[in-house]
Amino acid sequence: MPIKIPDGLPAGELLAQENIFVMPQHRAATQDIRPLRIAIMNLMPTKQATETQLLRLLANTPLQVEVTLLHTDTYQSQNTSQDYLDSFYRTFDEVKHEHFDGLVITGAPVENLDFTDVHYWDELVRLMDWADSNVFSTLYICWAAQAGLYHFYGVEKHPLGRKMFGIFPHVVLDRSHKLVRGFDEQFMAPHSRHTTIYVSDAAKIRDLDILATSQEAGLYLAASHDGRRVFVTGHSEYDAKTLELEYRRDLAAGKPIQIPKNYYPNDDDTLQPVITWRAHGALLFANWLNYFVYQETPYDINSITGQHGV
Repeated sequence: MPIKIPDGLPAGELLAQENIFVMPQHRAATQDIRPLRIAIMNLMPTKQATETQLLRLLANTPLQVEVTLLHTDTYQSQNTSQDYLDSFYRTFDEVKHEHFDGLVITGAPVENLDFTDVHYWDELVRLMDWADSNVFSTLYICWAAQAGLYHFYGVEKHPLGRKMFGIFPHVVLDRSHKLVRGFDEQFMAPHSRHTTIYVSDAAKIRDLDILATSQEAGLYLAASHDGRRVFVTGHSEYDAKTLELEYRRDLAAGKPIQIPKNYYPNDDDTLQPVITWRAHGALLFANWLNYFVYQETPYDINSITGQHGV
């Protein structure tokens, strides 16, 4: 089934070239069907690259999905033009009276800051609290996962001695959980971050199910018992060249950066990267959309109510 996106969004042409079925708004308006309403709060500076990565995964299911792209109102993006944002994005204040089946909150390059020092922290807190009563399930990615765990449960992030950078093996801890249905016993996923969440800290939270971890990368996947908050500390959405672009960028800037682990054959950065996480990323998003959004969200989207006593 197609994914419904704003008319003219550049990601649509890129996805169509990959034979992914995308549907512009004018065509979707002629169909008598209620698609899943999914909002994406895109906190990344490379907004077009990130939206394309996420749309690719959201489109990889039999479900029809209508996407609303969001950007922060309290912080002006330095890498995306205002014209682009005005054309394809909305702000939280513009949608706060609406309901969504699902919400994705991306990572952001602000992890070395204290949460409260992030320019848009107050706006993000309002979004996360709003999601508890206006969104059926929210997927928090990388820094957003750390932010959500801190805001809702008081779990702190901790600085790393060096950047967690590369593709790491993970194991599933609870094979009965629907979010990891079909996962291999060991699967690969990208990480790119300077801070971490201790598994031992997350395990103290009674409302959290710890679903997948890595011996080297630590906590990877956790969810609230009701599945309405899902936390992913890595980047299963990454493209083949995302880590390479980050690596080359940091090298050119003279930053201390190691070769991304388990990425280039024999750690030789003159060779093409080996893609080992694509199937996992597709399955993770498909499971979230199917079992925690489509199978659970009410047909009358306006009847979505609060969770966790909110």
